[in-house]
Amino acid sequence: MTGPGGLPLLFLDVDGPLVPFGPRAGGHPVYPGGPFPPGAGANPLLGRIDPSLGARLAALACELVWATTWEDEANTVVAPRLGLPQLRVVTWPPSPDEGEDGCDAEAERGVRAGLHWKTRTLVGWAAGRDFVWVDDEITAVDRHWVAAHHTGRALLHRVDPGLGLTDADLRRIGVWLRAG
Repeated sequence: MTGPGGLPLLFLDVDGPLVPFGPRAGGHPVYPGGPFPPGAGANPLLGRIDPSLGARLAALACELVWATTWEDEANTVVAPRLGLPQLRVVTWPPSPDEGEDGCDAEAERGVRAGLHWKTRTLVGWAAGRDFVWVDDEITAVDRHWVAAHHTGRALLHRVDPGLGLTDADLRRIGVWLRAG
């Protein structure tokens, strides 16, 4: 079962899951081969993206969606490195910190209570569809909120930002997707 709208969604963050960062014994692997789109040299961490992850992500029974502050730039800089096609992109609402009109006081209270700033938007974007969210900042607060506010199945999968997306992570996600 995939819930309303077809295949489950896989909301994918870039920094942490695809671009590992932070301390790591022996340093982070660097993958010099593979395409670097024009202008990609401006970010020295892009070499940490394992190009083999693209085929492994594309093989999952889901619809991949960028859920990153990279927004559309993920399609021009990250997707070619992974050999992925253009993906749909979650557009984030203005931050309450920016003082924009239409600031949602309830959302601001949620963030102060430990709810990740992406959580509400992703649940709204999924609109009842089953989804996986892959990020390095997911907490129990997000899991509880999604369980209470989302009608479909959801796997909020936290990735260790020092390691990035691993074989074990992909196996866990694949098992969850197949169980639906």
